[in-house]
Amino acid sequence: MRKGLFVLAAVLALGLILTPCAGAKTKVIKIGINAPMTGDIPKVGEGTKFAAEMWLEDINKAGGLEVGGKKYPVKLVIEDNESKAESAVKANTKMITDDEVLIIIGPQASSQAIPAGDVANNWKTPMISPWSTNPNTTKDRPYVFRACFLDPFQGKVMANFVKNEFGFKKAAVLYDVASDYPKGLAEEFKKNWEKINGPGSVVAFESFTTKDTDFSSQLTKIKNSGAQFLFTPQYYNEVALIVQQARDLGFKGPIVGSDSWGSAETVKLCGKACYGAFFSTHYAAAGAKGATKAFIDRYKKEHGYVPDDVGALTWDAIHIAQDAIQSCGKITGNIEKDRKCVRDALAKIKNFHGITGNMNFTENGDPIKCAVVVKINDQGQFQFYKSVCP
Repeated sequence: MRKGLFVLAAVLALGLILTPCAGAKTKVIKIGINAPMTGDIPKVGEGTKFAAEMWLEDINKAGGLEVGGKKYPVKLVIEDNESKAESAVKANTKMITDDEVLIIIGPQASSQAIPAGDVANNWKTPMISPWSTNPNTTKDRPYVFRACFLDPFQGKVMANFVKNEFGFKKAAVLYDVASDYPKGLAEEFKKNWEKINGPGSVVAFESFTTKDTDFSSQLTKIKNSGAQFLFTPQYYNEVALIVQQARDLGFKGPIVGSDSWGSAETVKLCGKACYGAFFSTHYAAAGAKGATKAFIDRYKKEHGYVPDDVGALTWDAIHIAQDAIQSCGKITGNIEKDRKCVRDALAKIKNFHGITGNMNFTENGDPIKCAVVVKINDQGQFQFYKSVCP
């Protein structure tokens, strides 16, 4: 009798597990976040995480992500790539094979996005890098996209800007030869500058290696070269050192940079030495309007500081992912099929209105969008100076 009751109880319990009203297994949409939470540029990881979590707050308030009339719970799977290529590869592999994420946002820096993108493409998992501007991130990778402009465009923008703004003829460049992003952009800038001013007009093309902190030798050569300005496409942790050391050595020309300068930490670390400097980037926080201002105000209220371009681009990237997922019309539960649907939907997105600008995607997964040149004003703010469009 006891055995019979036990069997009956077991059958009833199994029935409760299998019936929808008792909570049948719900499909969860998992979105991977591959970001440098530690390492050389942890502020980049922080901005990525904060923007993604703000998006998730909105989804949760709406009761889930609606796809084809049904609402699905969403989970962010956040992995720290430690600002290392091998860790970015490991993170993507884990999220794809173990966590079964539908799409990956990140990595941000090109040095991590390029190798991680290879993993995503090989596993046919859509990936959007918000901030990687190196062309190799998406090249020959139909599953890899980005939310930012590319280095060939950015290099041309800054070469033309300096020429038109100052009329200079002699340039100097200082860059990290061991990192994909600054190396690629330095070469693009040099190529475009010499198209305008002729061969030899880059009078100093100096390099260093990641983790270097003393640039006195390179900067002394730059000062003695006759260069009228310095272009350095480095990350915020290096910009402060380079600018301060250049001024200490007596280099008086303008120092200009690229979108890697866009962190709030740049001015915090560099101080007044960076006031008056120009750099190309994806949006300008000072004077922003509409949806961009709303994002900035909310971010600042929640996290205590103005978001950098990484945060804004991550916000755009994850909304692009949302649009693609919703365009699929349904979640089948077959991860391979759903990933392909999202990838195909990404390729068809047109006229996406982001807070960093409007964009259309090329067949290579690259957006056609404008760049912004900002000036660091006397209050240390990133002030809009001009917009340059393709």
